[in-house]
Amino acid sequence: MPRPIALAVAASLALASAPAFAQTAPAAPATDSMAGMAMSAAPAAVVIAPNPSADIVANLKAAGQFTVLLKALDGSGLTPLLDKPGALTVFAPTDAAFAALPADRLASLMKPENAAQLQAVIAYHVVNTRIPADQVTGHAATPVPSVINKPIVIDGTASPIKVNDANVIQPAAPASNGVIYVIDKVLTAPQ
Repeated sequence: MPRPIALAVAASLALASAPAFAQTAPAAPATDSMAGMAMSAAPAAVVIAPNPSADIVANLKAAGQFTVLLKALDGSGLTPLLDKPGALTVFAPTDAAFAALPADRLASLMKPENAAQLQAVIAYHVVNTRIPADQVTGHAATPVPSVINKPIVIDGTASPIKVNDANVIQPAAPASNGVIYVIDKVLTAPQ
């Protein structure tokens, strides 16, 4: 089996078998989903006008600020994982976040021969459960497993919320198959 396809299969299996965030995080009181999205006195920027009846991929396309992420999803073969029914959380770097990468790194990742590396980078931004804002806001730093089983640390006590060393620009935009946290930096998986 070619390596990129093997990683897609591994990512699919990880989606099916990774432990859910709700099982590892302390329960938060239920709140209205929009009220739970408040992180500080200043309102969060709106990058995605969420459409809860559209899937994650459709929401990213409609926002117009995720063209590099969408191209990377296609190039890594992960688009089908994010446009099928399920309960996922995606930490979505904006085009500006990808532009902050060294140009040679991004160009190298986007080459067809590096599809496996690209797939690992992009899959690290996906968690196999829906993580609503009320399970994050106000909660101490908590590691959650990505679909490649590498931890992502979410710190809901920071303002703005932190995901590893990235800032959350917009938390928990709802989609039919999960939620999208818009972040200002491309995440790097721990070794």
